[in-house]
Amino acid sequence: MINELFITGAGVSADSGIPTFRGNDGFWTIGSINYTPQEMATRKKFEENPDEFLLWYYKRFAKYKNVQPNSTHKWLADKYLITQNIDGLDGKAGNMNYIPIHGRLDKLITYDDQMKPQNPIDADWDNIEKKGPLDRKNLIEVLLNKFKIEKSINGRLIPKIGISLKPFVLLFDEYYTDIYRISEAESWMNIAEKIIFIGTSFNVNITSIALRTAMQRSIPIEIVDPEPIRIPYDKVKYHQMTSSKYCGFRGQNSELE
Repeated sequence: MINELFITGAGVSADSGIPTFRGNDGFWTIGSINYTPQEMATRKKFEENPDEFLLWYYKRFAKYKNVQPNSTHKWLADKYLITQNIDGLDGKAGNMNYIPIHGRLDKLITYDDQMKPQNPIDADWDNIEKKGPLDRKNLIEVLLNKFKIEKSINGRLIPKIGISLKPFVLLFDEYYTDIYRISEAESWMNIAEKIIFIGTSFNVNITSIALRTAMQRSIPIEIVDPEPIRIPYDKVKYHQMTSSKYCGFRGQNSELE
């Protein structure tokens, strides 16, 4: 059995300087010139316009590759943890077995059938920075080369199945597979004695799965958030506070009263 299973969202990385996804400054609430994030962060966009997709992805996310973990990540380092975050900060904090259910910024995978098993590889973003300042055209060229995307006979840029690479990030129109360790995540939920949600808006599928599992198993849950979502369930305990305050309090007390 797992005594406590923690499921974290973007709120836990806010103290590290990473914007939340659905807050006022969030990645999914701030649009781009031509497309909303929900349109851009899709497998469809990667397949149809890989140059635009990769440029958007690199500028929006890769710049956070050197961000460091905060006190919440460090407190969670020895816990059973499923995170929605792709920043990799839990790994940097020392958690060797956490499940990054939506992927990681510092990894790439082969562009292939979503159900095909594979192991992510290092993204090595530093190699791009070593090339020095690049204008838009040259940066796109470097990214296309890095992701092994070439022009087809008709001149279109088309990722090739089994050859091209894609970011190890679950896109809006993709689904959970064991590349993202979904079976392992669900097995943890099914043996947890309590599930604790920290810094999540409950607008993501993995939180719905965890919440449904907790209710079916009739186990207690806790919700940690400055503005916690109210759940129609009689075994909920709310902690209206930031993740750092909660973890600091837990660090001083072996059990919450």
